Amino acid sequence: MIRPCPEFRLRLPLPEDRYRPMKKSLLLLLVLALALGVYTLLPKTGRQAETRRVEGLPWQIEALPQGTSRVFGITLGESTLGEVRQRLGEDMDLAIIVRSDDDRALEMYYKYYTAGLFKGKLVIVADLPDDILSQMLQRSPGGEYMKSGARKFRVAPGDLRLAWEAPVSSITFLPSSRLDRETARARFGNPEETIKDGETVTHLLYPAKGLDLIMDRKGKTVLQYVAPRDFERLRAPLLAPRGG
Repeated sequence: MIRPCPEFRLRLPLPEDRYRPMKKSLLLLLVLALALGVYTLLPKTGRQAETRRVEGLPWQIEALPQGTSRVFGITLGESTLGEVRQRLGEDMDLAIIVRSDDDRALEMYYKYYTAGLFKGKLVIVADLPDDILSQMLQRSPGGEYMKSGARKFRVAPGDLRLAWEAPVSSITFLPSSRLDRETARARFGNPEETIKDGETVTHLLYPAKGLDLIMDRKGKTVLQYVAPRDFERLRAPLLAPRGG
């Protein structure tokens, strides 16, 4: 009997040999898919990182027509206290603050406020005629003295609608961390005017922004915002002669 030569003997594929090419193809497709995913993801993430912008920073002041401006999402002279409450939340104190017979205002006070990367306190002052404030004071259910010596009067429930409809006159931001002169100039630019108030306090005035940046070497930084058209209200008291 003739035996077949070993070199020509038919060899049947084993089960694992049958699927080995398929496994290699699937692995190759998986590697290509991962590489393509990383390739397409990285540029997109890079673009997002470049265009991402922190909002609500103290120096992000938008000048608007008619001499108004917007900061912290609030349009000075136009936004109402009610609109500010909806935007910033209910965690605030609404009261009429009386510092003297000639200095009283309806104010909304946020003890904890975050302006972009800065934490601090925020005071929103309403624009109300003095006769309206007098009537609201007469209807107030009561008041109390503050540490500063000013008196704080609660708003009567019947006057709340009037309070929420009042437009914003000014904003004061008191950051927890003090700004130095170099940082202030880098962020806000060079002031149009600088006025010293005593030995430690300096006012950096930005009329086009409606900003009085108050720097105290022995105290905190204070930022006062008004509509640019009303800037003289901040500047005039600084130039007035001091009594006594």
